[in-house]
Amino acid sequence: MHFPTELEAVYQRIDQFDPVRYAQSRNFISGGVSYLSPYLSRGFISIPFVIDRLQKRGFEIADMEKFVQELAWREFYTRTWFKMGDDIFKDIRHPQENVHYRGIPKAILQSKTGIHALDKNLSTFPNTGYLHNHLRMYIASITCNIGKYHWLDLSKWMYYHLLDGDLASNALSWQWCAGTFSNKLYYVNQENINKYTRSNQTGTFLDLDYEDLPHMLVPDALKNSEEIEWVFEPPISKMPVIDPDLPTFIYTHYTLDPLFHAGEEGNRVLVLEPAHFHKHPISPKSLQFILDLAKNIPNLQVYYGAYADLGLKGIFQDHPINSHFDGHCEPFPYLREGIDGNFPSFFSFWNKLKPRL
Repeated sequence: MHFPTELEAVYQRIDQFDPVRYAQSRNFISGGVSYLSPYLSRGFISIPFVIDRLQKRGFEIADMEKFVQELAWREFYTRTWFKMGDDIFKDIRHPQENVHYRGIPKAILQSKTGIHALDKNLSTFPNTGYLHNHLRMYIASITCNIGKYHWLDLSKWMYYHLLDGDLASNALSWQWCAGTFSNKLYYVNQENINKYTRSNQTGTFLDLDYEDLPHMLVPDALKNSEEIEWVFEPPISKMPVIDPDLPTFIYTHYTLDPLFHAGEEGNRVLVLEPAHFHKHPISPKSLQFILDLAKNIPNLQVYYGAYADLGLKGIFQDHPINSHFDGHCEPFPYLREGIDGNFPSFFSFWNKLKPRL
């Protein structure tokens, strides 16, 4: 799948998306998904912007409820990140059960799980930076609940490669599958994979009924693991040139909206902090995708360094990764403002959001 980085091409992708077909086919690997997640995760477009643009094409909320609900999952995860901070990288509700291994199974890294539909996509993943959501869930189910691996190292591996790498969506989705942010483990069998990947493989370690999966032994294919230190290759940058008589608009790799104060005169700086990428490295492909999106913002200077070292009070959009920034913080673009409270589950949030849509 190709992900263009020109603003008009991204808008065209929204305009060509059919949310009705999405509801009918989204679970199939070849289904009518939007392919908007890399732009949403980078803040290049916002959830309210996408919904507004679809409504202007004539779609009512009722027509696209399933798509809106999936977007609301993303917002729910972001709200959880705002609330919990780095605690989203710990088992949230329950300790993960029956963990035998850490690291990443070699079968995942080498695309040799024996599940053909999965291995085909794993082999291209580092080059594409994209996996259908069901494939991500299949990987989590197989590694965490069948292979008995803790979810954290695996989530870091997936985040490293994903063009749509969103720390909250990624980590909390892994926790949902592993049962640490939900009340049950997510299991998949070969019949389910065959259905949604339109394959017909039999005889694999997943070729079982669902009730048998929790009791199976760890397959030999998943017993060998690797501990990997993911390396971040920083961009070439220098201290930005700042005109002190103008406001300074600050962007991050999660808040890259070209419409942010568009047309206003000012300094514009994309801040990529070393401390953040030391904890959460991304692949060279993902970094280049971010830098290419940033080219849509006129006169943007790329700065790899600590925000505090700039010695200024910038103007920026609220986000969990820049909660320590000093300056003027503008609101995060939520679907609806004024929805407050503790939401222990997605549907507790959705039930309060839906009547407001």
